[in-house]
Amino acid sequence: MSDWLYSDTVKDHFTNPRNALLGDEASFPADARGQTGNIKCGDQMLMLLKIQDDIIIDVRWKTYGCASAIASTSMLSEIIKGMHIKDAYTIRPEDLVKKLGGLPDYKIHCSVLGDKALRAAIDDYLAKTGRAGLLKENATEICHCLGITDKDIEAAFHQGARTWEALQQATKIGTDCGTCKGNALELLHQLTHIYGM
Repeated sequence: MSDWLYSDTVKDHFTNPRNALLGDEASFPADARGQTGNIKCGDQMLMLLKIQDDIIIDVRWKTYGCASAIASTSMLSEIIKGMHIKDAYTIRPEDLVKKLGGLPDYKIHCSVLGDKALRAAIDDYLAKTGRAGLLKENATEICHCLGITDKDIEAAFHQGARTWEALQQATKIGTDCGTCKGNALELLHQLTHIYGM
């Protein structure tokens, strides 16, 4: 392919994904499970973690997504091995994009699945160990279908999302039921006034 739009790192992680779940879930007895995404728009992510003393010791994942989703999740799976759950919880899509050497702007939204599934898995682990809510962000959920918060929208805003379409591209918000559109647009309006952009 002569017009490959991705970095060599993205290409490597796409063609040789690390830590992908090859069998069914039973083939990897996990301590934590996180799933996110919207099968209607074609992207869905499953993240399985083995955790010991709050350290992620192993990870498996499966996605129904594009090359960018596969590459960013493969990279994420390498980064989090050996990481404390508190540190892993703070990983954001922009961290993965940087490690991958960049992604085309219209593919940035594909990298949001992995970090959301990771946080869902860590939340699952904390709930199972009697510490539910320990690492919850001080955030308000705007899109209940996909778990997108005001913090996610603010991050997308700072990366250039100023319209509903740009916000959808960055976060996948509203791609399921769409009832969050009014609140999301109101928040975008507020952010524009706060930051004057």
